[in-house]
Amino acid sequence: MGRIAAGVEYDGSGFAGWQYQNGQRTVQDSLQAALSSIANHPVGVITAGRTDAGVHAACQVVHFDVDADRKPYQWLRGTNTLLPDDISLLWLKETAEDFHARFTAINRSYRYIVLNRTTPPALHRGKVGWYRRSLDEVTMRAACAPLIGVHDFSSFRASGCQAKSPVRNLERISIGRYANWIWFDMVANAFLQHMVRNIVGTLIAVGAGERSVQWPEEVLGARDRRLAGVTAPPDGLYLTSISYPERYRLPADVAEIRYW
Repeated sequence: MGRIAAGVEYDGSGFAGWQYQNGQRTVQDSLQAALSSIANHPVGVITAGRTDAGVHAACQVVHFDVDADRKPYQWLRGTNTLLPDDISLLWLKETAEDFHARFTAINRSYRYIVLNRTTPPALHRGKVGWYRRSLDEVTMRAACAPLIGVHDFSSFRASGCQAKSPVRNLERISIGRYANWIWFDMVANAFLQHMVRNIVGTLIAVGAGERSVQWPEEVLGARDRRLAGVTAPPDGLYLTSISYPERYRLPADVAEIRYW
């Protein structure tokens, strides 16, 4: 049949991350097992970006190559029947042989959601971050502005990050608020490991009044992870969309996550 692109949604709470790990429950392993059963031969899946343990995806994009002749609806329905309840195949489409979920992506979008109130979440436990002290979103917006653009983000990468270069183009950061809900939206050509969570942790320190509005810019310039804020928990982080060149004609499946 050739190369297939697909959109995948998952609740990361019960997974040790995206990437296959021997003896661990991962999204990749679960998806490959279901697809292989439908194809009747082993199927390997390439993803646009690996998510860490506990991180969710509203629309992860993958591709895989198959020999089996199945119609798209057969792949979709059959695979979802075999997948666990915390993974759903959103869409599936035959695509060009030169499509690559990772290398042809233009950018990635993430959203981090924080419940900002004195009491912890019960209904949304494991699905949002939580911060008990009052946060000033106006101050955080001012603090994040210098981070936009092409920079060395060494101060915001995990110590175990395997990326060859710490330079990334952070195209956009926006911070919204509704009542006790605060969300951080970030778009970049690619992200370093823990980059979103480390930026959020740094901005929260500013929003809580613990650090100055100039501090994130100073941390960025220092290129030293030890100087940045704490890493925000994975619970509130969602991979929301991946953008590709128009020639591939993939579904515009940009999820809008709301909890109010």
